[in-house]
Amino acid sequence: MVIFEADTRAGKRFDQWLIALILLSVLTVVLDSVASVRAQHGAMLRVLEWGFTAVFTVEYLARLVCVRRPWRYATSFFGLIDLIAILPSYIAFFVPEAHLLIDVRILRLLRVFRIFKLTGYVAEYTALGQALKASRRKIAVFLSFVFMVVLVMGTLMYVVEGPEHGYTSIPVAMYWAITTMSTVGFGDITPQTELGRFIASVMMLLGWGVLAVPTGIVTTEMAAQRLRRPTTTRTCPECLSEGHLPDAKFCRDCGARLPRYAHDPQA
Repeated sequence: MVIFEADTRAGKRFDQWLIALILLSVLTVVLDSVASVRAQHGAMLRVLEWGFTAVFTVEYLARLVCVRRPWRYATSFFGLIDLIAILPSYIAFFVPEAHLLIDVRILRLLRVFRIFKLTGYVAEYTALGQALKASRRKIAVFLSFVFMVVLVMGTLMYVVEGPEHGYTSIPVAMYWAITTMSTVGFGDITPQTELGRFIASVMMLLGWGVLAVPTGIVTTEMAAQRLRRPTTTRTCPECLSEGHLPDAKFCRDCGARLPRYAHDPQA
C-alpha cells in the first residue's frame, strides 16, 4: 500500500511529493491574502489553487478506494483533514453566493488546514501523537492542578487587590493568574499593593516550573515508545492504525490480517 505506507522507496517518494504540494498550496493561500500580490498575480494564484485542489481530490478518492472500509477512513482525523483541504474550493465554485454566508477569509482558513495533512506523511508526527495519547491521563492531572492553582491564586488576588485595582471579579482575577503563570503578562491588570506584587512574583516563579512539566511527560513517553518497538508506517487496511511490528501478522487494534510487509532498506 504505497499510498498509506512509507517504508518503501515508492512510498517515501509519494510522501515527499505530497509534502511539497501541501507546503506550496499553503504558500499560495498565504500569498492570496496579500492585497498587492493578489492584484498582480490573482489569476495565476487561482489556477494554482485549482491545480492543488485537483491533486488532493484525486489523492482523497484514491485513499477511499484503497481501504476496505472507506467510511471509516472518511470519518477519521486524517480523512476529515483531507476533506477540509478540498471542500472550500468546491463550495466557492458551485455556490457563488457562498460569500454571503461564508466569508472568504474563512475559506482561506479552511484551506490553510491543509498543513495538518503533513501529519500523515511524517513519522515523527505519528510518534508525537501516540506519545500525547499515552500521556493523556498524566497531562489531565497536571492541567487539573494548574486549574486549581489558578483558581486559588486568582481568588486570593481578588480579595487582596479588589475591584479598585482592576480585579473586578474572580474570573478576571483568574485571567490575570493565567497570563502571569504563563509569563506572558499583558500588563492590562497589575497588582498595586505590596502583598499583591509578592503573590505575582510567586506566580511568575511557579510558571517557569509549570511550563516544563508537560514537556517532560511527553518526551519521557516518546523515549519509552522508541525503546519498546521499531517505528514503521505499516498500516492496517481495516482500522488504518499504523506502526505495526515488521513481523506482525495481525493488527494489534482490530485483529485483522495484515498484508505482507514490504520494506526497502534504501528508502
